[in-house]
Amino acid sequence: MEPMTPPPRTPPAAPPSPAAGDGAHECGRPGALAGLASEVEVLRREFAALRGLPERVDEIAGLVARLTDTVATALARTGPTPAPSWLSASHDPEVLAQVLDDLVVWLHTVYLRYPDAVVGLPECWLYHPDVVEELLWLMHAWLVAYQSAAASVQLAGDWHDRQRPAVVRRIKAQVGTCSRERHMTRPDRDQYPTGAIPVPGVDAVASIAAWWATARDEPAPEPAPRPVAPATAQNGAPR
Repeated sequence: MEPMTPPPRTPPAAPPSPAAGDGAHECGRPGALAGLASEVEVLRREFAALRGLPERVDEIAGLVARLTDTVATALARTGPTPAPSWLSASHDPEVLAQVLDDLVVWLHTVYLRYPDAVVGLPECWLYHPDVVEELLWLMHAWLVAYQSAAASVQLAGDWHDRQRPAVVRRIKAQVGTCSRERHMTRPDRDQYPTGAIPVPGVDAVASIAAWWATARDEPAPEPAPRPVAPATAQNGAPR
């Protein structure tokens, strides 16, 4: 009997050589990481630029909500919508500060989008009660035209064609050349008067009231003589 010979052993397979693509991937990894870092930096800068946007949107949304409520309340009344007045507004500082805050947001959002408004509004506009009065009613006219239940194309057209240009024209004519320096209290400054001036001719209130009540078809009573200024000597001293 012949001895059995063992079958030949199969040599172990050699480990697969790395694919060409794997080597290229390893070699290109630093470049890919650099590109990714660049994209992250761009996104970081864009996010930083938009960081204050939510607060700004919330501020404008709050303004629209408050003013829409004001307009809705006004429209719920019978008769025409009453216009707010700065000249006869509340004496509460917090209420007035809120009125001005809302007005400032509206000026930035709407009014100063128009080049003629930008040119005509002086930096000292807040120091002129008549200018604040003009801008306040113009803002509410815009809200009625665009945001109220009665909003219409006709109201918007009237705001653009008549109301806004008229306010811009009056502000420019009245205070267009004014500046903050004119409101300073230094002796060498030419100050711009902002307070209410005394009403002339009030000494005739009683006589005019009596005439209009009892004899309005007759000639009006003569005004009282003007007070005579004290005479002065030639050197300027009172006699």
